[in-house]
Amino acid sequence: MATIEPYENALDAIPGAHPYPRSSRYHDAEIGVHRQADGSEVRYTKRRLLPPLDATPDEDTTPHTVNAGERPDLLAQRYFGDPGQWWQIADANPVLDPQELTDEPGQVIDIPLPGGFPGAMNPGGGSGFRHG
Repeated sequence: MATIEPYENALDAIPGAHPYPRSSRYHDAEIGVHRQADGSEVRYTKRRLLPPLDATPDEDTTPHTVNAGERPDLLAQRYFGDPGQWWQIADANPVLDPQELTDEPGQVIDIPLPGGFPGAMNPGGGSGFRHG
């Protein structure tokens, strides 16, 4: 018996439906169109702005104390099940260089809760958040 994929997954499989997959930080970025002198159009992704700091109240994040040897991608794997979601942690803190998140063992960083932080998503489709 064939399985039915969720609607979002089906759209991701259609070329051109979304320029970026749902798990990408650019998924919700606005797409612009530049018309060249010859009339051809070039699509481009407009600049992605970080969520405002006041959009990250404490109840939408959980604290994490950084241990020696931790990396942003490892934290993303631990909390979201996908190492490519490190950018959600960077957005919640906010930092430009993700290495700043784990450079100093003992520092406390914020981990966004699924659905509680603008731009946060659950790429795996499950609960996504794992305490630990």
